[in-house]
Amino acid sequence: MLLRDHGCTFPGCDRNNDWCQPHHIIHWAAGGPTDLDNLTLLCWFHHHLVHEGGYGLTGTAPNGLVFTRPDGTPITTTYARAA
Repeated sequence: MLLRDHGCTFPGCDRNNDWCQPHHIIHWAAGGPTDLDNLTLLCWFHHHLVHEGGYGLTGTAPNGLVFTRPDGTPITTTYARAA
């Protein structure tokens, strides 16, 4: 996951691996698997937005992630992270 994501996967974020934590896309308590396709890296700030701020995250890592705002609209900002 560290090699795949290269840091926070939230659109527009440039935080590297040192600032990030794994996030279950489908929470394990809701039956989500604990495999790499169901995990992505998020920095603390964006991890908090997804858990407590009403932002959403669906799809599969690494290329099928869809982030949404609290009103449900998709976030289309992209960031070309250097590998």
